[in-house]
Amino acid sequence: MTDWISTTCMRCAVGCGHVQRAVDVGYGLDTVRGDPAHPVNRGLACQRGVNETANPKGKWLTQPLIRQNGELQKTTWDLALATIIEKFDDVLSRDRDGIAVLGSGQQTNEAAYALGKLARGGIGTQYYDANTTLCMASAVTAYYDAFGSDAPPPTYDDIPDAKRHVVWGANPAVAHPVMFRWIVDSADDEDSTMLVVDPVETETAEVADVHISLDPGGDLDLARAILAYAVEIGRVDEDFVGEATIGFDELCAGLPDPKTAADRAGVSFETVETLTAALGERTLIYWGMGVNQSNQGTDTAGALIDLCLATGNMGPGSGPFSLTGQANSMGTRVCSSKGSWPGHRDFEDPEERETVAETWEIPVERLPEDSGPGPVGTIEAIEDGSVEVVYAVATNPVAGMPDASDTAQNLEDAFLVVQDAFRTETTEFADIVLPAATWGESNGTAINMERTVSRVRPATALPSGVWTDLDIITTLGNALADDLFGDATAPESIFAEFAALTEGTLADCSGISYDRLEEDLAIRWPAPDTETSGGYRYYEDGDWSFPTPSGKARFVGGTGRRLPEPTDTDYPLTLTTAREADGYNTGVRSRESPDDPGPLVARVHPETINEHVDGERDDENTLVCIKSRRSSVRARIESDDTIQPGLVWLPIHHPATNKLTIPETDPRSDEPNLKQCAVQLTADRTVMKVAGGEHV
Repeated sequence: MTDWISTTCMRCAVGCGHVQRAVDVGYGLDTVRGDPAHPVNRGLACQRGVNETANPKGKWLTQPLIRQNGELQKTTWDLALATIIEKFDDVLSRDRDGIAVLGSGQQTNEAAYALGKLARGGIGTQYYDANTTLCMASAVTAYYDAFGSDAPPPTYDDIPDAKRHVVWGANPAVAHPVMFRWIVDSADDEDSTMLVVDPVETETAEVADVHISLDPGGDLDLARAILAYAVEIGRVDEDFVGEATIGFDELCAGLPDPKTAADRAGVSFETVETLTAALGERTLIYWGMGVNQSNQGTDTAGALIDLCLATGNMGPGSGPFSLTGQANSMGTRVCSSKGSWPGHRDFEDPEERETVAETWEIPVERLPEDSGPGPVGTIEAIEDGSVEVVYAVATNPVAGMPDASDTAQNLEDAFLVVQDAFRTETTEFADIVLPAATWGESNGTAINMERTVSRVRPATALPSGVWTDLDIITTLGNALADDLFGDATAPESIFAEFAALTEGTLADCSGISYDRLEEDLAIRWPAPDTETSGGYRYYEDGDWSFPTPSGKARFVGGTGRRLPEPTDTDYPLTLTTAREADGYNTGVRSRESPDDPGPLVARVHPETINEHVDGERDDENTLVCIKSRRSSVRARIESDDTIQPGLVWLPIHHPATNKLTIPETDPRSDEPNLKQCAVQLTADRTVMKVAGGEHV
């Protein structure tokens, strides 16, 4: 019998501790369960995380592949790497921005740090993203606007102390089940409540005390209506606002009439009164992709932060808490060099750039001056000829990007290297496929959404044809960039370099080491010494201090902009997207093959079906055509009165869904508007059986 190995679940960003045990013979995991000793979850674990760790359904990649005569063929590591190095060297000789690198929140900190070092310090490209721009960039930008720093001020420790839990544009019952358990337990107290703001009656809304069903895209108007009403009736915490913030008077001068804003949001004024009253108690406001994935995501996230500041909902048991999607999205933000250098060092500050270049032992001129446009802009740069090569690591843009058909076409036109543990929609377009280790085979660390660092440990050996992400990245880095990593390529050495580079920064991890994690299991940054583990940010012994020029928090929420694609007579319905329980991270671990993603199921209110789908219907097998201005897909229709009339709900991680979505982005964060676009819905009579989201 093999030994139990402690690790961190890498399915979502809660960061639960697991223990796992390898099979007795061969490769793979036999058993996975929650770790009672881990301070984050103390033994709790969701079945989805356990199943996707122990027994993923995806088709494993076990040997490098190379495209020959139009087909992917098995090859050796030597030939695959030599081909990549030759192609990369050719492009680098002409233009460092000719290579784009796409990372992922599914990597360990060590792999993410190394990939950023390769992209920024080895290649020197501006076209690099760690996947966070697809999910968290709007929240990140809003945090910087308000506090001068990224990451939520609250932690999990604040959940039991909150009296009101406002869940806005998020569905933690599906996306973060263990965290949802904590929220429900707190809200079940006699004097506590949970309020959910979402156009759809989600699984979270079903158990809430109050569900506010606003119009899609009405979030900013509703948040502004609440603030305007709080000002009108004197619910502002004037002591906190005066002591710890700036910009409130300027913001108030531009607030709308609360009743008018409520109408624009599609809610009654009584709803505004209810939410305003809730903010009179200790309140945590949680938000997710329903807020962030919008062309006004930064403004809306900022407006939610404004609500917390204005009502004094800062400090233990309260505050603005963005819910991170991918397991190590926080880690990629801290260490991957996307929008800031490791430790959240300012990307444009000359002194910070010198520090990074000195640590990496490269000329500072090699570092790109621009942090890049995000994934949507990177894909567009292929089309205009700026980008010739794309290196995609643990990410699946053909399924996850908006206007996915156009994304696929652009990637087909580039020289595409895909590094993944499983076959995906994106590997089908690759010129080179590199098989990488997955969770139970990897060694490193991860950072969850509340800033807690913990270990990721392998419980099983690797098959001979598979390498770890870190080994692949450091091998390429040493070949392409004058021994960029040298001999210090072990996970512990890479983490030590990263941690040292964060010393003295806002996200200081210099007091964290593998030895300390062995003893303490989990440590929250900032951790500037070997004894410290961070708590609620910006607050100590009743005093507030923010890393802004004034030392105070800033009211900076914007006024928003029109949705990029409102409905009209040709496209009269609004498409909205969200997660399904078994469709996380584009479903690569829960679908058996990209060849058969299963049926695309559209949830639609019965009134909408009656109005737009004529003729006889079979509730189990009725097929519809869903068409946007970019593409058409077939789906099986499901009558569902939890969906607002006029909405079409599709699972965001089905590979057909994003053929429909629009590539419009938030101008501040570059995050795409994945949650709303205009569609039409008609009966489809071209086939007689359920189909899986193919083009019509």
